[in-house]
Amino acid sequence: MFDFRLQVFHTVARRLNFTRAAEELFISQPAATKHVQEIEQHFKTKLFERNGSKISLTGAGKILMRYTEELFGVYRKMELELHSFAAQHKGTLRIGASTTIAEYLLPPALAAFKSRFKDISIVLTSGNTEYIEKLLQKSEIDFGMIEGQPKNSLFKYTPFIKDEIVLVASGKNPITKKQKISLKELQQLPMALREPGSGTLEVITKHLKTKGIRISQLNREIQLASSESIKSYISNSMAVSFLSIHTILGELNNNELAIVDVLGLDIERHFQFVQLHSGAAAIPDYFMKFINHYNFK
Repeated sequence: MFDFRLQVFHTVARRLNFTRAAEELFISQPAATKHVQEIEQHFKTKLFERNGSKISLTGAGKILMRYTEELFGVYRKMELELHSFAAQHKGTLRIGASTTIAEYLLPPALAAFKSRFKDISIVLTSGNTEYIEKLLQKSEIDFGMIEGQPKNSLFKYTPFIKDEIVLVASGKNPITKKQKISLKELQQLPMALREPGSGTLEVITKHLKTKGIRISQLNREIQLASSESIKSYISNSMAVSFLSIHTILGELNNNELAIVDVLGLDIERHFQFVQLHSGAAAIPDYFMKFINHYNFK
């Protein structure tokens, strides 16, 4: 429904490659170039800097990229809501969500979904990533929402929101006064860690390994099974912990907890939908589309 030229621009801007963008859109490379040139002529400004075979966005291109993403988001939301008038949504939705997602991200989104679709019953089961995948394999849930890395060939994984894992300490902990700490200092700090099977622990382990650090080399003081128990523990001790940024927003605002920057260590990930390769039924599929349009900020 939207201007195809903007879709071409958006695809080229994501790919930073005209040929790959054209293949994705099933058009020729000259056609993709022509569409972008027409936009540049309309706005009388360059959208891409061209350096041989490589391209990059200009300042104007970055602005247009931002607006096209917002515009396409509005279109997707419009289509989703309008299609809902034609569909009859009744039944039960069985969601399995890993702990961080179930406790911090899903509740407001579920409330918004339930207010719109009152005839859908929702059953939410939470546990660590390993547990959720076991439930899915036994068909005890319709799909999962997990924190771990895709690794089981039985399942299809689809990212839905970006997350950052940060090192956190009590606002009273002297370590928070440092601007940054080294990886060597990190290994000396008393650490509260999640349990085996936790998606968060899995991601931390993977990123530390790229820095030559095994999880066993950390000074583990205690192992706890949830972000809430970890937050409570480090708030009353000198221990530190790695936690999702989504779990600590309230405590950061109240200065109860503080982020400790670790030099050279940035841990980012995507939360993932996980489902069987056969795909989801109508109601689960509709909920996943709803979540993709939900503003988690």
